[in-house]
Amino acid sequence: MLESLDQIDRELLYLLNGYHSPLFDTLMWHISKMEIWIPVYAVMVYSLNKKYGISAFILLILFAVLLLFLTDFTAVHLIKNTVMRLRPSHNDQTMDYVNLVMDESGNPYRGGQFGFFSNHASNFFGVVTFYLMCIRPVKKWVAFSLYGWAILIGYSRIYMGVHYPGDVLAGALFGIGTGWLVARMFHNLSHKFDLV
Repeated sequence: MLESLDQIDRELLYLLNGYHSPLFDTLMWHISKMEIWIPVYAVMVYSLNKKYGISAFILLILFAVLLLFLTDFTAVHLIKNTVMRLRPSHNDQTMDYVNLVMDESGNPYRGGQFGFFSNHASNFFGVVTFYLMCIRPVKKWVAFSLYGWAILIGYSRIYMGVHYPGDVLAGALFGIGTGWLVARMFHNLSHKFDLV
């Protein structure tokens, strides 16, 4: 069963990683970077600050920090270093068949040794879920746009050859679940202390 899932994951990787161009290489490299999305984070923080009073907003920021700790720390330190699934860019069975993107120094970017699960996907899907639950009600186009943004970031990791689709899917599901849980904790605590 695991072998057949691994084979499907590899086939999907080859399909999604197969098309490359210099333009898309540059685009996906930047999409994968956290810094480029600072304006999106700024809009999120601004809109949350407008919605909540200062006490609730401070509590919300603390829960957002908790969320990022849970999604990033869990992915990197608890899961990756326990499961130890090699990235496609480090796996002898796949490394010769995936397209890699060059970093700023002109070297093929390979990422760290282990890739399950994607902390990019975990972080971004977690942030989107947390934000949408805290800003409700929200227009559908906003939710679709933000989840589309998270999907694009997840895809950029597959395009770059540093994650299997299964790594991204698992990270996304973990991020959504964690984002939902932390948002519920925030709502429960803020209602308990009458902050909203």
